[in-house]
Amino acid sequence: MAERPARKAPKVHEAQVVHTELLTPHMVRLVLGGEGLADFGLDGYTDHYVKLLFPPAGVSYPEPFDMDRIREEFPRDQWPANRTYTVRSWDEARREVTIDFVVHGDEGLAGPWAARAQAGDTLRFLGPGGGYAPDPAADWHLLAGDESALPAIAAAMERMPSLATVHAFVEVAGPEEEQKVAAPDGVEITWLHRGSRPAGEALVAAVTSLDFPDGDVCAFVHGEATFIKELRRHLRLDRQIPREQLSISGYWRLGQSDEAWRAAKREWNEQVEREQEQAA
Repeated sequence: MAERPARKAPKVHEAQVVHTELLTPHMVRLVLGGEGLADFGLDGYTDHYVKLLFPPAGVSYPEPFDMDRIREEFPRDQWPANRTYTVRSWDEARREVTIDFVVHGDEGLAGPWAARAQAGDTLRFLGPGGGYAPDPAADWHLLAGDESALPAIAAAMERMPSLATVHAFVEVAGPEEEQKVAAPDGVEITWLHRGSRPAGEALVAAVTSLDFPDGDVCAFVHGEATFIKELRRHLRLDRQIPREQLSISGYWRLGQSDEAWRAAKREWNEQVEREQEQAA
């Protein structure tokens, strides 16, 4: 049997913080630039994402940064941790990428780093990936998610065809977390305030009670995994939306670290699909 070639690490981009902006009490925007983005580019999706790389505390790597070398020479627990974040926007002329971070104090890894970031700080990342953009041929569009999905929803709103019919719902903690989002005339985000309710409860209620317009929908529904499971069942079974018209995924799961959720996500998704096929 032929020996498989060694897996080569994907391209790592290196950027520096150009400036930071506090959008809301819990959302920080970073604009990243620099020569390390010379070969960075997007493929036309509105849910493009990158995997940010964070070295463990006290660990430094030889220059130039090389993931293959790190994997060969460093123990696994000293490899960079990665966190997946949506590209909010890409300015090709300036070669600057914008990423928005949800920040809850010292909770997590990327959020606290973004809250402390200053101009000139270096950030490395892999990507981009992506797979969704509003289908101009769709009769109408459904966008639904929590804070983690807001950057992609905002990017999609900015790309909506003129005169598009759009129902957009975003659940946030409260009115202080709302943002201004550009959209076609007559299209607005319906902001849902979570308050003390469980994550996703208001969002599920809004989508399940929506009077769906006639015709084919192009749907983007992302956020915390528990409510995503409920909405996936509703959209696939109750509303009979074909899988190819629906971009839906749990970006995160309450009570699980990013690493733990990534490790379990594929099996969890497959189990959900099996359960829904059995219920159909």
